[in-house]
Amino acid sequence: GPVAETFRVIQGAVTEEYVRSTQGVFQFELSGDGGGTWYIDLKTTGGSAGFGKPPVTADVVMSMSSTDFVKMFAAKLKPFMPFTSGNSSIKGDMMLILSLEKML
Repeated sequence: GPVAETFRVIQGAVTEEYVRSTQGVFQFELSGDGGGTWYIDLKTTGGSAGFGKPPVTADVVMSMSSTDFVKMFAAKLKPFMPFTSGNSSIKGDMMLILSLEKML
């Protein structure tokens, strides 16, 4: 589905450089189609992204609909947009979100 496809693209975009400069782990709690727990690890050497809980504790946890998530990564939504509308929540280090935005 679109969520799995998005994570495949993210996994392909993860570089050692992003991991070094970001040093953050993102966990996504997605509702709806293709939902569940997904993660992007930009802290562990090599980095990774995929389905399930991150290998280490997340620095940022974002809850949103899978539709908003896919839009956000397709650059149709700014990363902060879903959270200002109130149907999404975000916990953790805001500075890390900005570095994730750079990666997109």
